[in-house]
Amino acid sequence: MKPLFRKPLIAYHIGILLLVAVSGIALSQLTTQYIILLSILVVAYIILIVIMLHIYDNYMKPIEKASQIVDEFVKGNYRARIHHSAGGSIGNLNNKLNVLARNLSEFKIKEQVREEQLTTVIDNTQSGLVLIDEKGYIHLVNRKFLSMFGGSAADYHGYLYYDVLANETIHETVQQTFLYERNIIHSLTQFIGVDKKYIEIIGAPIFNDRNMLKGAVLLLYDITHLKKLELMRKDFVANVSHELKTPITSISGFAETLLNGAMKDEDTLQHFLTIIHDESTRLQELIEDLLKLSRLEKDNFELVRTTVDIDRLVEEVIPIISQRAEKKTIDLKVDVQNEITLEADAQQVKQIIINLLSNAISYTPENGAVHLRIMDEGDYIHIQVSDNGIGISEEAIPRIFERFYRVDKARSRNTGGTGLGLAIVKHIAEVHEGKISVDSEPDKGSAFHVHLPKNNPASS
Repeated sequence: MKPLFRKPLIAYHIGILLLVAVSGIALSQLTTQYIILLSILVVAYIILIVIMLHIYDNYMKPIEKASQIVDEFVKGNYRARIHHSAGGSIGNLNNKLNVLARNLSEFKIKEQVREEQLTTVIDNTQSGLVLIDEKGYIHLVNRKFLSMFGGSAADYHGYLYYDVLANETIHETVQQTFLYERNIIHSLTQFIGVDKKYIEIIGAPIFNDRNMLKGAVLLLYDITHLKKLELMRKDFVANVSHELKTPITSISGFAETLLNGAMKDEDTLQHFLTIIHDESTRLQELIEDLLKLSRLEKDNFELVRTTVDIDRLVEEVIPIISQRAEKKTIDLKVDVQNEITLEADAQQVKQIIINLLSNAISYTPENGAVHLRIMDEGDYIHIQVSDNGIGISEEAIPRIFERFYRVDKARSRNTGGTGLGLAIVKHIAEVHEGKISVDSEPDKGSAFHVHLPKNNPASS
């Protein structure tokens, strides 16, 4: 309890009591009747003070404490409680204030949880997000947006969008969203280092309960992958058309020439039939490779896994490849570590070795060398095919596994390849959950590396 003289009401009454006492001393010479009357007044005043103290402790003090608790609520401190014991209406008020404090505290916790959940969702969405108010100030940017445009949230929050976002397409999207009050869609390109990113931007207006425009939200989608797929599709259609057109044109042209009378000349007949046979064989190989790729890329494609003996597999492959190597007098070396086995699709692993060796022989000049090595590296089998051929430039390496991509287009035509061999190897490695890489330097040769897991990853 505070000292009495710090309470204005008590101090006021005590001051009056002192005044009465001083007056009593001054009137001490008066008659006995006056003294008795003065004593009665003093006793009555003391009783009044006691009553006022009781009123203060039981009514005024609890109200003052309740007022202080409400002040704490206003400040956001919902942990404050009233511990003053009181009965009646004051006690009921204290209990209700404590219940209110608990409810507000629980509400605040729930709001914090919701805010954290919303922040987590916004920050982990795969689309960039920007929240702009009706005056053009940025209130929120998420993590994906920062990865696209750089900087930190502090570089954008509280700034006008046209001061911190330099892209004119974004400016146009925001302005049209506010002007037309409907969703606006644009696309833009963004360079991150040397990489070119394609971004689709959608501006959506935000309205309040009275259907008044209160701002806009920008959603930015990275559609680079879709653009690349679209480009690959267009290139694939164009390349397939071109690859099919060449042998079909040759077959049709030479057949027409024979029908027009050239078949009577035996030498010409033999030459043209040989060309028709070669072109039809090439056409057949192209179609077979396309079918292989189609099967490998199906979502429901399943490998026929067995225990593959690498020594036996290589013994089946080498006679097929050695004939091509001998035609170009290429020195074919084979170095296979003994007793290597793995759980894989034997035919697909065989296709990897055949394609890599055929590719190496095709791009290695006569009297060159091709080396096949297969090694056990613990959890993986390492298949390496190296050569001393024409090699691959650094800028071409990322594209050599694309369909129909050729490092040397003129030479590729002469080798009779379909341009799909390395693409098939890459897909076979991926469906086995393995990986492929290449080391190469122009005019010094190449080394292709395929790592396949020894055991089925899905069963481990």
